[in-house]
Amino acid sequence: MVVPSETSLRLTLSGLMSPFFRSPGRCPGLVYEALSGRRPFFGQALVGIVAILWFAALTCHGGEQQVINKTYGSGRWFPGSRAELVTAVEGYMASAELQPVSGRIVGGIAPHAGYVYSGPVAGYTFRALQENAARVGMPEVVVILGFNHRGGLPGVSLMDGDAIATPIGETALDREAGSVLVAASDRIRFDSRPHEGEHSAENEIPFAQVALPEARLVVGLIGDHDMETFDALASALHQLSQRTRIVVVASTDLLHDASYERVSHTDRTTLQQIADLDERGLRNAWSPAEQICCGIGPVLTLLKYARLQGVESGTLMKYRNSGDDHPESRGSWVVGYGSVVFAVDE
Repeated sequence: MVVPSETSLRLTLSGLMSPFFRSPGRCPGLVYEALSGRRPFFGQALVGIVAILWFAALTCHGGEQQVINKTYGSGRWFPGSRAELVTAVEGYMASAELQPVSGRIVGGIAPHAGYVYSGPVAGYTFRALQENAARVGMPEVVVILGFNHRGGLPGVSLMDGDAIATPIGETALDREAGSVLVAASDRIRFDSRPHEGEHSAENEIPFAQVALPEARLVVGLIGDHDMETFDALASALHQLSQRTRIVVVASTDLLHDASYERVSHTDRTTLQQIADLDERGLRNAWSPAEQICCGIGPVLTLLKYARLQGVESGTLMKYRNSGDDHPESRGSWVVGYGSVVFAVDE
C-alpha cells in the first residue's frame, strides 16, 4: 500500500475543496493558511483528515464499502499459506495425465473433499480447463456450483460481494453475471449466508484461481433437490452463456460407504451415467439414503446445461477413491472422486 505524503495530501485536499473555493480569496482563512503552511497545527489536522479519507477510498467504491469474502477452509480443507496452496494445486494439475478433449469445454465435474484426498482428481478437471482455455480462449466467468451439506435454503444462493479471498489472493465476483441468473428465476438470489462454513463450492476456488487466473467467479449453492430448481438454473446459465463466455464447474464427491468394492463398482456406474448425460438413470439411482453423488443438484444442473449447449457426451478424465490411495480406510469409510468434462464443437 502506498502511503501518501503530506504534500500530496494537501494537494488532494485542495482538489477536493476546489469546487467550493475557486481562489484563495474565497477560501476561509484558516483553511487557506493551513494548506499554504502558515498554520502548521491546522495543516497537520487537515492532513490527518484527508489521510482517513484517502485510506477509506482504497476500500470503497461508489460510496459503498467493498465486501471481500474469505474462505473458511484455509488451513483445514486446503493449505493455509499461499506458497503451500499454490504448490499443492500446481502439483495436482501437473500430475494429471490428460486424454485429448476436442472442442470447447463448457463444464466439468470436480470433487471437493480435503485436498490430500480429492486434490489429485480435481487436478484433472482444472488442468483440462487450463489447457482448453489456452487453445480456444479464456472464459470470462467461472460458475462454481456446490450445495450445503447442512441443508440450505430452497433454491440457489449466490455468494454476494465484490471478491473472494483465498490464501492465493483475491478474485473478483462477477455481480453482473450473477444478476443475469437472478433475473432469470425467482429461485435464484444473492445470499451469502448459506456459504458460511460450507466447503463444497469453496474448495474449487483455489483451483480456478490457478487454472483460470483471469476469470471472474460466480459461486452458487443449491439448497434443495427440486428438479424445477435445476431446470431454472440450467436455463439461466444458458442465458448467461449467450452474453459472455462461461464455464460451469459442478462440485461433487461420489459414494460414501465402508465397502471399497461397493464404492468402486457403484462409482463406475455413476460416472458412466454422468458421461452419457443420463439424468434419468442418476435420478433413479440417487436417494437420501443412497447418495451416489452428494452433489446431485450441481451434477444434474450441469448435465441439463450441457445439453442446452449442444453437448452429446462427456469425457471421463479420472477416477480414484480414498481406498485406492489410503488402503487403511477400506472397511471403515471410503469416498469416491471423479473428473468429467463436457465439450462442444467450436
